[in-house]
Amino acid sequence: MKPTRMRYLALGLISVGTAINYLDRSVLGIAAPLFSSDLGVGAGALGVVFSAFSWTYAAAQIPGGMLLDRFGSRVVYGCAVALWSMFTLLQGTVSGLAALLGLRLGLGAAEAPSYPTNSRVVRTWFPQSERARANGVYAVGQYFGLAFLSPLLFWIAGRFGWRALFILAGLIGLVFAALWSVYYRDPDRSTRINRAELDYIESGGGSGNAVTTAPFSWRLVGRLISTRQILGASVGQFASNSTLVFFLTWFPTYLATERHLQLRTAGLFAALPYIAASVGVLLGGWSSDWLVQKSGSPTLGRKLPVVVGLLMATSLVAANMVHSNAAMLTIMSFAFFGQGMCNLGWTVITDVAPRPYVGLTAGIFNLCANLAGIVTPLVIGQIVAGTGSFYAALAYISSVALVGVFAYVFVLGEVKPVDLDAR
Repeated sequence: MKPTRMRYLALGLISVGTAINYLDRSVLGIAAPLFSSDLGVGAGALGVVFSAFSWTYAAAQIPGGMLLDRFGSRVVYGCAVALWSMFTLLQGTVSGLAALLGLRLGLGAAEAPSYPTNSRVVRTWFPQSERARANGVYAVGQYFGLAFLSPLLFWIAGRFGWRALFILAGLIGLVFAALWSVYYRDPDRSTRINRAELDYIESGGGSGNAVTTAPFSWRLVGRLISTRQILGASVGQFASNSTLVFFLTWFPTYLATERHLQLRTAGLFAALPYIAASVGVLLGGWSSDWLVQKSGSPTLGRKLPVVVGLLMATSLVAANMVHSNAAMLTIMSFAFFGQGMCNLGWTVITDVAPRPYVGLTAGIFNLCANLAGIVTPLVIGQIVAGTGSFYAALAYISSVALVGVFAYVFVLGEVKPVDLDAR
């Protein structure tokens, strides 16, 4: 019997969900040059607004992962999408800084299960030999969608005002929440998958059952984060996320204030690095699976592309040394291409997570990674407020990328599932 291909439907759904997820969290950066003057928000306060999302996003990772392991992907993710879309829509109605901060905090908490769900869906639906490419396909949505939507979003902001961005993004998310609930099922619950595809998935290390009754404890959290594989991957992802957060939050403001670009021009310039990052995501996934197949070593195949990507991300500081906007854009695109390759870290954590705790492990990983979402906007905001320039801010991002290289080379160790019973 020929295997069905229902795993690609699951992949398509999380790909669309990821694009919407990043649209909702990053639309603030596009609206910032307009609402900052409208609401009287200075650079320091703007850094707090950018950072607020990640306060609750990081804090809710472990509870979100725990709920995911207990109730499964369909229920938890469907509720999360609907809730975060409402928070996004309501941001278009605010009249003051306090209300905006409150809604950003709500958005962060609601989005917390998103990437752990992606990781669990990939672990559940795909054999190990296909996971890096599957990871690349869904992750490219966070870059590719913004790459082609950025000019349109800047145009909408200029034509209809910044509030229209939030309302439109929220409505799109609510429609997707309904579609997810109708079409997504775990492999063991799907009526469209045949036995041949299930056997193929399970023979490659996938799992048909996405729900576990394994008990949760904070001691378990400590045991997971103390393993070198999870710790090294988490520090490396913090480093790569620092570059990503810069592009999601401060990059449009950098173009408008440091490079003095008009809104429409800034939209076109902002799109190009996202296109480069999209290519980096796909190349990272393809090269990783190819290396694993050719060398037989998941350690080499998973770690090498991430280390190369982090080294490329360190080039961001070179934008300080050029006056030409074309040269700056080339450097930014090169650095963001490298950051895109680092999205492979999600495949790493999927490979090393103990099977009963994929959601919890991904939650821990994403908590550590998204501390960058708290730290980076605040640090850059203080640097820009204190110096009136992005010079030291770009140097900071590049130095953090070097910390990630150290974590992958010296801390992570062998890429294999963590055996908690052996500890």
